[in-house]
Amino acid sequence: MRRILLVLLTLLATASSAETVAIRAGAIIDPVAGSEARDQIVVVENGIIRAVGPGLSIPNGARVVDLSSEWLVPGLMDAHTHLALPQESRSVTESTTQLALRGLHNAQAVLAAGFTTVRDVGFDGEYGMLDVRRAVERGLFDGPTIVSSGKIIAPFGGESVGIPPEHASLLDYEYINADTPDGIRRAVRRNLYFGAGVIKLIGEGIRYHYSVEEIRAAVDEAHSAGVPVAVHAYGGSAAQAAIDAGVDSIEHGFELTDAQLTQMKAKGIFLVGTDFPSAHLDAMGTYGGTFPESAVLTPRIIDRLKRAHRIGVRMAFGSDTVIDLPGRTRAELMLDYLAVWRSAGIGPADILRAMTSDAAELLRVGHQRGRIRPGLVADIAAMPADPLKDIEALRKIDFVLKGGKSINTR
Repeated sequence: MRRILLVLLTLLATASSAETVAIRAGAIIDPVAGSEARDQIVVVENGIIRAVGPGLSIPNGARVVDLSSEWLVPGLMDAHTHLALPQESRSVTESTTQLALRGLHNAQAVLAAGFTTVRDVGFDGEYGMLDVRRAVERGLFDGPTIVSSGKIIAPFGGESVGIPPEHASLLDYEYINADTPDGIRRAVRRNLYFGAGVIKLIGEGIRYHYSVEEIRAAVDEAHSAGVPVAVHAYGGSAAQAAIDAGVDSIEHGFELTDAQLTQMKAKGIFLVGTDFPSAHLDAMGTYGGTFPESAVLTPRIIDRLKRAHRIGVRMAFGSDTVIDLPGRTRAELMLDYLAVWRSAGIGPADILRAMTSDAAELLRVGHQRGRIRPGLVADIAAMPADPLKDIEALRKIDFVLKGGKSINTR
C-alpha cells in the first residue's frame, strides 16, 4: 500500500511536466556563443525541449507562456553548495533528518531563484542530501537536480579543529577518515554504493595532506564508475598533488600560482573558486584560523580569479554559501558572488557560461542540461532584463521551468 501511495504521489507531482508547453521568448541566450536570438518560440514536450526557433507553429492543446518581453537563459548551476549545513553550529550537533530538512528548504529556495542544478559537497550527516535528491527525483517535492558527494573523504580529522581525542568518533559523522590508497578506494566505493554523483576529497589537512598516490587512487576508482573527483585545496603542495593526480576540479584554490593554473588549463581541470564576498567572510569569521581576515583574503580571491580567467582555466560557478543573514534567502546570498566576478573584470557572458554550460560539463550533465536547444531537458529561467548587459539581471528571475514543470518564483 505504501509503495502504491508513493507512485501515485509521484504521478501527481510530475503530471504538469508531461504537458506540451510553448514559450514565446523575447530573446534566448546561448551561453556557449555568448549571443542571443530574438523573438523565438520554445516548444517543450514531456519535459524535453523539442523545437526552438522563430515563427514556429504552436502545437494544438499546448499551454502558451508569454515571455515575449523577457530574456531566457538555461537554468543556473552552482557547483559547490552545502545546502544542509547550519551556520550557527557544526553539522554534528544535528540529526541527519534535521540536516536533510534544511537541505530541502534551501534547495526549494534556490530553485525558485533559477538554480535548477546544484552540486552538494558534504556535511549532510548520514547521506541526508542523497535522500533529498531521491525525493526530488520521485516528484515528492520541487527541487533542483542535485549531484551529491555523500560523505567527504579526508585524511584523519579533515578540516576540523579542536576535537579532543575522547570525542574523535564525531569526525565520522562529517567525514570518512581514510588514509592510504587502499583506505581511500574503500571510501570511494562506500560513497558510490550509496549513490554519490561526485567524490569530494579534502586535499589539505591541518598539518598534512594527501599524496599524489592517494588522490590518484580516488581518481581511478571514481573515473572507473564514471564519476568526477573534486578536491578541496587552497594551493601549495596540496593543490599540486591534486593537479598531478588528474582530478576533475580544484575547490577554492585561493593560493594557486600561475604555473599551477597553467597546468590546470592544460589538463582540463576546472576551478570552482568559491569566490567569497567580503561581507560573507566577515560573517563567517576565520573558521578557527583556517582563513585569514577578510581584508587579507578578499584581494587574494579577486587576484586569483583575474589570473585564472586571463590564463584561460575552465571555471564553474560555485558559491560555498554557508551563512544565513536576516531577511535574505540562500539563493540571494549565492548571487552576491556575481559582484566578486565583476570586480575581477570578468564579463557577463563568461560569468553566465560558468553558471550554465561550463558547470554542466563539469557535473557531467552537459548531454542533458546547460543550454536551451532541442533534445535537452527543459530547465529554463527568464527575467525582464538582459544579463549579457548586466549580469545582476539574474537577481530578477521571475519564471523558472524545471524539467518542463513551472516553478513558483519569488
